[in-house]
Amino acid sequence: MWRLKIGEGRDDPYLFSTNNFVGRQTWEFDPEAGTPEERAEVEEARQNFTKNRRQVRANADLLWRMQFLREKNFKQTIPPVKIEEGEEITYEKATSALRRAAHFFEALQSSDGHWPAENAGPLFFLPPFVLCLYITGHLNTVFSAEYQKEILRYIYNHQNEDGGWGFHIEGHSIMFCTVLSYICMRMFGEGPDGGQDNACARARKWILDHGGVTHIPSWGKTWLSILGVFEWSGSNPMPPEFWLLPSFLPMHPAKMWIYCRLVYMPFSYLYGKRFVGPITPLILQLREELYTQPYNEVNWTKVRHLCAKEDIYYPHPWVQDLLWDSLYILTEPLLTRWPLNKLVREKALQVTMKHIHYEDEISRYITIGVVEKAMCMLACWVEDPNGDCFKKHLARMKEYIWVAEDGIKMHSFGSQLWDTSLAIQAFLATDLTNEIGPTLARGHDFIKKSQVRDNPSGHFKGMHRHISKGSWTFSDQDHGLQVSDCTAEALKCCLLFSMMPPEVVGDKMEPERLFDAVNILFSLQSKNGGLAAWEPAGAADWLEVLNPTEFFEGIVVEHEYVECTASTVQALVLFKKLYPGHRKKEVENCITNAVRYIESIQMFDGSWYGNWGICFIYGTWFALGGLAAVGKTYNNSLAMQKAIDFLLRTQKDDGGWGESYLSCPTKEYVPLEGNRSTLVQTAWAMMGLILAGQAERDPTPLDRAAKLIINSQMEDGDFPQQDTTGVYLKNCMLHYAAYRNIFPLWALAEYRKCVQFPSKSI
Repeated sequence: MWRLKIGEGRDDPYLFSTNNFVGRQTWEFDPEAGTPEERAEVEEARQNFTKNRRQVRANADLLWRMQFLREKNFKQTIPPVKIEEGEEITYEKATSALRRAAHFFEALQSSDGHWPAENAGPLFFLPPFVLCLYITGHLNTVFSAEYQKEILRYIYNHQNEDGGWGFHIEGHSIMFCTVLSYICMRMFGEGPDGGQDNACARARKWILDHGGVTHIPSWGKTWLSILGVFEWSGSNPMPPEFWLLPSFLPMHPAKMWIYCRLVYMPFSYLYGKRFVGPITPLILQLREELYTQPYNEVNWTKVRHLCAKEDIYYPHPWVQDLLWDSLYILTEPLLTRWPLNKLVREKALQVTMKHIHYEDEISRYITIGVVEKAMCMLACWVEDPNGDCFKKHLARMKEYIWVAEDGIKMHSFGSQLWDTSLAIQAFLATDLTNEIGPTLARGHDFIKKSQVRDNPSGHFKGMHRHISKGSWTFSDQDHGLQVSDCTAEALKCCLLFSMMPPEVVGDKMEPERLFDAVNILFSLQSKNGGLAAWEPAGAADWLEVLNPTEFFEGIVVEHEYVECTASTVQALVLFKKLYPGHRKKEVENCITNAVRYIESIQMFDGSWYGNWGICFIYGTWFALGGLAAVGKTYNNSLAMQKAIDFLLRTQKDDGGWGESYLSCPTKEYVPLEGNRSTLVQTAWAMMGLILAGQAERDPTPLDRAAKLIINSQMEDGDFPQQDTTGVYLKNCMLHYAAYRNIFPLWALAEYRKCVQFPSKSI
């Protein structure tokens, strides 16, 4: 059986940690573990997912939950609650439902205080690791038979009925993920017509029917060139000389969004070396299977700009194609020949590799994300196949592996801090401290231990890095990359805990560490008042025309986000109350400018576009939280009035809210098909309404929503998994498996506090 391990790594000589691996979550397979009953339970969960995968694409993350509930001998002792048609919601029934949800979610807390959870969904996360391990000869040692079995399960479970795979688990089939998934199946031993339900044959038919692999987007062309299934001459240039450019130029690494910068860093290294992996019999077979014409007859120059229409979200403007053509025709021939290949290209490769090593070291070889990880790991192997850097990368691969009933996938690297900071606020809202004190204390301890205590090492500004001291990351301290909303939400938790008895929740955080967090938030505010997420925004927006991807938007430079801005407002308002003398004028200016930014970006229909959750409901909840924190109300704020009108207008007949992921790429509100609701989005809308005083004006919409949440609660206090509710970069959905517990719990807690009971019949 598979088992989730917490905080392990001390015995591995290639692992090192800044806080003794607090928050680290890794999986291991134990062939001897589990009783026959426990194994049968896991198998039943797998079969149920496969049977229902067309209705609910996101898994319920059941394997580790079963493990934790068994280990803690959890039994739900509070009787279930049901609100009948026309029945009033009483304080007692609301409390019972709340306590059932809280006690269940308590049992899922890990020993170090965080809540584990899958953070996955994109179907391009896994294949680069498979390709990297195949190239380096480590595929069968890192991914043993049990791993391969579960990886294939995941691939089969998320194949669409037309034979292809989407950009993410909810999406329509695209060339990029279909080709990569097909190659993974072949690398794991499936024949060209093999796989479950003829998976390979169906996938290959989809590929060939849509023009063949020459129509794969640019990232795919790069990976396949590295693998030897494509030619580098069929890819647009990614010259490593980019890392030698002077900083006064408008296009410079330091001016790019950090994830874009660090994805193209190893890409450019491998491109600059024109690295190609071993040409094995399988590679030669793939060259035959994936093309609509013989491989040696492909005109590689002409396929550089080809991309299947299904893959295009951001069409390249003509000016960008002109740039690529200029580099391809004029620049690359010079840089790859003597003397410039010695004078410039070799130096560029050395500088690029220096940046790769720096990023690896300051992230403890986690790197900043799943796409970068596989590329940096391969670059280190190309530089030195037997070197310690590659071995350190292998040791940190476990960070990315996640096991659930739908199989093994690679997830983002974890959302430990983010999920925990939200979970803690949900628990604090319950007013059940006398029942959940130890849970709060463990969560507080985890948050304190997860704060980043130092800036990146060395001359970090020269390596294009921002300050990080005092911040919190998305995952754990070892990751090291500051995020403004994670910092703001964790800061809120620490401030709230500082007002509670230390004998219950533990010692409060030292003021100096709180001040460091505030400093991070100040540093990430733009002139327009908005907060960027990772690094200060400020580069010219016109640089986005150079976006080299076809399936993302807004990736070239850093931007401001309503969620980051609203979280910061809430944190700083509370900070100002507790520390009124600390940088008073700066705090006030930051809040004032942030609120102005929030109001300025409200949509015409009263909503806000959500960047990290689906979508307008999510953004609106955050925005209302920021406005309410500074005293804005329905009576004194036109923005609040418009937002409440939007939420009330989109409430469903069942009392809930349900928004399709299509809202994110289309940037227009799209309801879920079939007039359906999701509990997570219902909770966001409920809390937004509560923040704007809906309970005092007319609690009926809240009563209807609370009834839906209460009646949806499961026997053990859990809530059902429904549609994916997370997103990033507008076009890629992300499954936050803990959301289905955090937000219904939080909404019920706020509802119980604000509504006068008994409510009228609903």
